[in-house]
Amino acid sequence: MKSIEVVAAIIKKNGRIFATQRGYGEFKGGWEFPGGKIESGESAEDALVREIKEELETEVKVEELVHTVEYDYPQFHLTMHCYLCTIVEGELTLTEHEASRWLAKAEINSVDWLPADIEVVNILKNQYLNYE
Repeated sequence: MKSIEVVAAIIKKNGRIFATQRGYGEFKGGWEFPGGKIESGESAEDALVREIKEELETEVKVEELVHTVEYDYPQFHLTMHCYLCTIVEGELTLTEHEASRWLAKAEINSVDWLPADIEVVNILKNQYLNYE
C-alpha cells in the first residue's frame, strides 16, 4: 500500500480553531486541518510553514506537536503530523479550499471532518478545551 506523509496546522485564535473544506480531489467537500506533503529534505515544521504560506497566504508559527495520526484509507496509508500554530502575519486567504470556518469547541462537530482528522478533533475536545 502506498504511504503518504503530511503535516497539518491546527491554527488557533481567540479560543477557536481554523478548519478548511477541500476544494478538489477524491475528498472534495470534506473538512480538514490545512497543510500538505513534506518535501524531500524538509522538516515537518518547515513543510507546514511553507504549505500554509502557499495555501492560505499566511505565515504561521509552529508551536507544538499535538498528535501524529496513522490512518489507512482504501488507496493509501496516511501519516499526518498535526501541530498547534498561531498566525504571525496574513489574513488566511483561501487559494485551494472551497470554504473555511473558525470553530469553537461547541461547534467543532458541526462540519463533516475527513476520517483521519476525526482523531485529532477528539484530542482537541478532550485536551485543548479552549485551544489556548
